[in-house]
Amino acid sequence: MSDTTSSRPLEDAPKLVPAAQMPDGAPEEDGALSQEYRDAVVDLLGAIAYGEISAFERLAEDSQLAPDLTDKLTMATMAATQLRHVEGLRARIEELGSDLLTAMAPFEGSIDRFHEHTAPRDWFESLVKAYVGDQLAADFFREIAQVLDPRTRHVILAALSDVGTTDFVIHRVNRAIAADHRLGGRLALWGRRLMGEALIQGQRVAAERDSLVALLGGSDGRPGMDLAEIGRMFTRLTEKHAKRMEKLGLDH
Repeated sequence: MSDTTSSRPLEDAPKLVPAAQMPDGAPEEDGALSQEYRDAVVDLLGAIAYGEISAFERLAEDSQLAPDLTDKLTMATMAATQLRHVEGLRARIEELGSDLLTAMAPFEGSIDRFHEHTAPRDWFESLVKAYVGDQLAADFFREIAQVLDPRTRHVILAALSDVGTTDFVIHRVNRAIAADHRLGGRLALWGRRLMGEALIQGQRVAAERDSLVALLGGSDGRPGMDLAEIGRMFTRLTEKHAKRMEKLGLDH
């Protein structure tokens, strides 16, 4: 399996498309959005932005665990791309009448606690967390994005695009497990722990920010998710997690 994805130049990171060019057709005017909807979207963007900044800090720190210079450089490159994603989120937050620091502040404690509870003990745990852990949150935010206005949806999907993690992590973990089968068992347990902690984290955020729950239910006349659809959403999230674990060889 090739590692070329992991060394993708930073210039290849997704670029924001002006609203007039959105594939959904004529864009909504922000002036038509209710203040309640704007506030809820700013909350969501703030949560994603702080998650991206946390991912940048963690990847940069975890690069110190890398066994060689090639892996260290790859992790540092991925970290830099995470930070670049924040600019699109910042721009959209400002378009909606708020600022980045204000939007992120409510989520600092809960996201920091998640990372404190899931601090990797070694290089391979850091790889699994970068792939499995981060994508769990990304999957959830992508689901919410589907019920938002086209401009916001595009900004979120661009911010959550792969930073080169997938092929790099799969290759490294598969190779390591082939050399030491005991490692697979330990990392499988670690992956399950990440899933559990992510669910706890999501529940905490939902309890603290009713606005995010309201977005899922539909707002400003947009169709939302009823309880049955929310249940199906969590089924999809679980299935995607299981597929990632399988790709890593950690499905036992």
